[in-house]
Amino acid sequence: MLKQLKADLALLGVTIGWGASFILTKNSLDTLATYNFLAIRFIIAFAISALIFSKSIVKVDRNTLKYGFLIGIILFTAYAFQTVGLNYTTASKSAFITGFSVVLVPIISTLFLKKIPEKASIIGAIMAIIGLGLLTLNGNLGLNIGDLLTFFSTFAFAMHIITVGKYTAIVDSICLAIVQIGTVGLLSLITSLAIENPVIPKGNDVWVNLFILSLVCTSGAFIVQNAAQKYTSPTHTALIYTGEPVFAAVFAYFISGEILNLRGLFGGALILTAMLIAEIDFKIFLNMIRKKIGNKNPQRPL
Repeated sequence: MLKQLKADLALLGVTIGWGASFILTKNSLDTLATYNFLAIRFIIAFAISALIFSKSIVKVDRNTLKYGFLIGIILFTAYAFQTVGLNYTTASKSAFITGFSVVLVPIISTLFLKKIPEKASIIGAIMAIIGLGLLTLNGNLGLNIGDLLTFFSTFAFAMHIITVGKYTAIVDSICLAIVQIGTVGLLSLITSLAIENPVIPKGNDVWVNLFILSLVCTSGAFIVQNAAQKYTSPTHTALIYTGEPVFAAVFAYFISGEILNLRGLFGGALILTAMLIAEIDFKIFLNMIRKKIGNKNPQRPL
């Protein structure tokens, strides 16, 4: 239980980092095309990771390469569908639909991994998706091609969480993450060369953003995720990741002065409550309360 709690806290740290990355990504995309940006971000992250863990990466085995490449393809697919979908739908609807991974993960885990999620996780998932809707959705709920493409990305994000959870337990977690990152960087570069006019960015500000995103929000985040998922379930991971727009809103408030309305605040609170419900073992909690009550009111001998 303690290992799972530590793993979930580590994933919460990843979620906070990704929440902060929204502003950095938005600023970078002002000067770079989408896949050009992804290629630079992931290639730098791969180079940093491979350098730091050079002793491990030179000893990488065939299974780690195979699984890392597979998971990297899934992760790139998720980013690709989400990015294309954003051209045809709103950012708020994209965030909401992407959040459906919290519902898809337990369903797919049950079907393919034969792992039935805990009741608390199911309740938390339902609460989180309601909270996500309150936090992100506005008036227009009609569906279009962008929404469909975003849903495909959601399925891919769910599969990424599940496959990381499955394979990180049987190969080196750090090497698995590094191979994933390199795969996304390579595929992004190929895509950028095929459909964009990639450039090397100029200016200190964009490079500062790119290095923070590469080091903290890509290299660090995916290595932590791969290591942490050895000790927690895919459902817990997906549920924790629904906090990303909550932390994005918090950072937007402190950095840009953006203010959430009352409905958004309630949605964010609902997501955080859902996380707590999934984390707390209520049986242990109730037993502790019963013991304390029993100690305060000992039975008198007849």
